[in-house]
Amino acid sequence: MKRILITGATGNVGFEVIRFLEKSDSQNIIIAGVRNIESAKNVFKDLHKIDFVNFDFEQPDTFDSALQNIDTVFLLRPPHISDTERYFRPLIQKIKEHKVSEIIFLSVQGAEKSKVIPHNKIEKLILDYNLNYIFLRPSYFMQNLTTTLLNDIKTKKQIILPSGNAKFNWIDIRDIAEVSSILLNGFSAYKNMAIELTGSENINFNRVANLLSSSTQEPIRFTNVSPLEFYRIKKKEGIAKGMIIVMIMLHFLPKFQKEPQISDYYEKITAKSPTSLGEFIEREKMRFT
Repeated sequence: MKRILITGATGNVGFEVIRFLEKSDSQNIIIAGVRNIESAKNVFKDLHKIDFVNFDFEQPDTFDSALQNIDTVFLLRPPHISDTERYFRPLIQKIKEHKVSEIIFLSVQGAEKSKVIPHNKIEKLILDYNLNYIFLRPSYFMQNLTTTLLNDIKTKKQIILPSGNAKFNWIDIRDIAEVSSILLNGFSAYKNMAIELTGSENINFNRVANLLSSSTQEPIRFTNVSPLEFYRIKKKEGIAKGMIIVMIMLHFLPKFQKEPQISDYYEKITAKSPTSLGEFIEREKMRFT
């Protein structure tokens, strides 16, 4: 029986990972690392096999108590945190000091090729501290449509990005969480491996806008802008500078890269086909209108 700490527990990925872990037959203890325990208990009110501990990426004084007697950590990077030396080196050091035997880091597809993105630097920190790891490298989240891009879709009937005709591979966070739960329960089978987790489709944002229009019966279009114009728009909206820069790197750099590779790890690990983007949009279509 292992004690598994889930960081970012109340976020989109963390919540789904915990949901899949609770549904599994494992006897492992699930511990949600959260900034506000009382608030988190309300988030997880329908789940019953969870313990809670105070954990905050931006408060290093929470690290020691959160990591006490932990065997496995599911680690992710909050979108607004880009300074890995300031926030992640102290955390990785504490994980090492507490002799945590397993760490699964939710990275991103292609992280090993791009030294400018935070995920690459976090992977390197984990390797530098000689931790047993699994780097889970998913492709582009379908849920970006229902989070960071949703306001423009609902209020402007547009997807506004500096991505041009670049194709992205689309994956459902629920598929990522399902695989994560399997790996957390059976870490040894994939120990010290990097796993690219993708959906089955490479689609550009013009096609995405067409899929949204077809599903919602509302005209939604894709508007390509320069990185500078994108920065100006989002800065005016009050988005944090670090978040804007991460969004630019995520959407602009693929214009100069090869089309994403499609992997079959999801099928291998779950014996199922991944969710298609059309299925996701249909499932979530009420959120776009």
